[in-house]
Amino acid sequence: MNRDWLDPATLAAATIAQREIAAACESRDRIGAVSLIAGADTSMKWRDSRGPIHAAIAPLGWPDRTVRPAGLATRIPPFAYVPGYLGFREAPALVAAWAALDEKPDLLLVDGHGRAHPRRCGIATHLGVLLDTPTIGVAKSILCGRVEGVLGEAPGSQAPLVDRGEVVAMAIRTRARSLPIYVGTGHRVSLETAVAWVMSLTEGRRLPLTTRLAHDAANAARVAYASSPSEMGRGTAGEAGGGGV
Repeated sequence: MNRDWLDPATLAAATIAQREIAAACESRDRIGAVSLIAGADTSMKWRDSRGPIHAAIAPLGWPDRTVRPAGLATRIPPFAYVPGYLGFREAPALVAAWAALDEKPDLLLVDGHGRAHPRRCGIATHLGVLLDTPTIGVAKSILCGRVEGVLGEAPGSQAPLVDRGEVVAMAIRTRARSLPIYVGTGHRVSLETAVAWVMSLTEGRRLPLTTRLAHDAANAARVAYASSPSEMGRGTAGEAGGGGV
């Protein structure tokens, strides 16, 4: 792995790394049998750009949906916050959380974009290439592009998210009267397969079960860290979701 893919020294090096990672991304299906699927998310103190990032990878047995213990890691981000480069802040903690798992998942749903990124390197693509693991991006807002056509109100309605003439994700209404989510290829998963997996995991909720489990685990890690003796007296703040781009 190129060291700049995880910890670039400059913003210019980060830009080059994103383009290299995007070029290494595979947008076709290369997934084996899936017996363990997982969600990945991060949590941090509200508006604390220098404090630690708490990462969680929450596995789920498939198809029995048995919840397994999450892999957790807390890291001080090595990279300053810059829009479009959030992957470099979150990836080190998520890679450490992955390493903490005894059994590695066959498929990873990441809270954030995959190819729907100005340089086609959102956190789902970034993490998938780093780990050489099939990943899907599940984002709650648009980073680039626009939804073309009409997105219906009924659950299951879909419309493409298009950026510079390329379909980079699919906008999906997973629940009636709910805002859509944006599902896309991360690495080694086609867009059609990504959508099918997400729809099989939403269970009538806006976000897939794997994302909800990872969100809860990352927030629990943040709360536990804030309550530890070394943090007592410093105060705590509300949660901030990951949503890496």
